[in-house]
Amino acid sequence: MARTLVVTGASAGIGRAVARRFLGEGWNVALIARRADKLIEAADGFAEALCLTCDVTDSAAVDHAFASTVARFGRVDVLFNNAGIFRPAALIDEMPLADWDATVAVNLHGMIYAARAAFRQMRAQAPQGGRIINNGSISAHAPRPGSLGYTVTKHAITGLTKVLALDGRPFGIACGQIDIGNAETELAASLGQGARQADGSVRPEPLMDVAHVADAVLTMANLPPSANVLNMTLMATAMPFVGRG
Repeated sequence: MARTLVVTGASAGIGRAVARRFLGEGWNVALIARRADKLIEAADGFAEALCLTCDVTDSAAVDHAFASTVARFGRVDVLFNNAGIFRPAALIDEMPLADWDATVAVNLHGMIYAARAAFRQMRAQAPQGGRIINNGSISAHAPRPGSLGYTVTKHAITGLTKVLALDGRPFGIACGQIDIGNAETELAASLGQGARQADGSVRPEPLMDVAHVADAVLTMANLPPSANVLNMTLMATAMPFVGRG
């Protein structure tokens, strides 16, 4: 019987790449995002895809999306908790509070709502258990200049991962986190043209194919219940992360 993956933020970038990689491996995949047209495009060619239009900042909508997934596929084996946004760089006293609120709503509340719905389902289903993979970021270790909202929320996801890894043990629920640096997506494409560095300069940064991220998430998902990758850092080899600012 095919296993079932739920992907949030599945209409573009990392979420789209992961959804299509799993579909190619014969998984059932529920693709969750706000843009219906992009979801349909991402799922093109795969009968095992379920497209669910959903704003992850709406907890009731998230619960409904998971209920629809279970109604179609019977269970949830893996959640790739991926939806996130990055607002324009700004200092803390210049950042519009609306940008802060929007970032927390998606990157923190949305991740918690999806994890909550997945945890509930994995706890209730038979056989019990599953795996939650949170998309963190290199920013969960070190910030970029002016990235307050993104960095703070990604540090919070590390806490979410550790709590779920602990609280999920009695129910056979594993939780891990992948921290990604410079995967070539629409969101990160500008880094290849020039990104502000800690010393104030602007320099192009190396990028890696987003397919490597999809491969890594698939590896984490395919582990047996007795094994878990708690934290993985996957980065473009020569990006400015390890070293002095």
